[in-house]
Amino acid sequence: MEQSNSPAIQITRLTKTYRGAKTPALSKVTLQVSRGEVYGFLGPNGAGKSTTIRCLLNFIEPTSGGADIMGLDIVRDSVDVKRSVGYVSGDLMLYRRMTGQQFLSYMAALQPLKRPGYLRALTRSFRAELSKPIETLSKGNRQKIGLIQAFMHEPEVLILDEPTSGLDPLMQEVFFAEVASAKARGASVFFSSHNLPEVRRSCDRIGFIRGGKLVSEQSISDLAGAASHTFEVTFADTVSPDDFKRLKHLTVTPSHDPKHLTIQVTGELTQFLRALARHRVLQLDQRAVDLEDEFMKLYSGDGGKK
Repeated sequence: MEQSNSPAIQITRLTKTYRGAKTPALSKVTLQVSRGEVYGFLGPNGAGKSTTIRCLLNFIEPTSGGADIMGLDIVRDSVDVKRSVGYVSGDLMLYRRMTGQQFLSYMAALQPLKRPGYLRALTRSFRAELSKPIETLSKGNRQKIGLIQAFMHEPEVLILDEPTSGLDPLMQEVFFAEVASAKARGASVFFSSHNLPEVRRSCDRIGFIRGGKLVSEQSISDLAGAASHTFEVTFADTVSPDDFKRLKHLTVTPSHDPKHLTIQVTGELTQFLRALARHRVLQLDQRAVDLEDEFMKLYSGDGGKK
């Protein structure tokens, strides 16, 4: 029986090796998504994101390991799992000869809506084109319909594979607003992406997958805290770069102005601020933390590999 304090998604040593393959597409992936949490699943193309999602929906069966969704086994209880999940495929396939309206009405007939008015609101927000056959629509307009059908039943869990693919910036904003609304009502969201800026604005935590292995999990705040911080410092008097170069986890770049230094600090700022306090500082500017650089570090060499 489902336990109210159990994770929304629990993946345990999930492994998938395709027939004829020498190496697994997924290797012993273990993670969990709490109820009411938004979890971003990041990695480059071919890393194993879609394979993980296909296993979760039981479109393919794991070679070993497994997962539960809302306390239900993804293989044994596959039908019941699908009743509580809203899903968008990374390779969206809809009934092409139906109009958008016919398709959404069909999906609503399969599983009655909790609030019919919510479907109308989604249609307005996404500016969906519902009167034309789906096969005549652009990729972006098909994606809108796919997202509407995922959200409209207000499921307990949303599993979304590259959900913003084909959406223009305005529609991406609508998507993020719907994710926030789903989280506010207690739903859990698990979505894959290869785009860090896309997930950092809406996710509570991020998992990084590379070569079928989960190489790191971090909260957004931890990722920012461990990132490099770059400061532009203007002093009242000439300052020697050597006053800062002796400090650990710190890089100093002199400029043509002897009263100005560019200083990059990795991790905690305590040492840097203490050193700075020994000088008269006229101006201190911080560049925006580049989380994309931190993301890429996980995919270079063996850094971060578990």
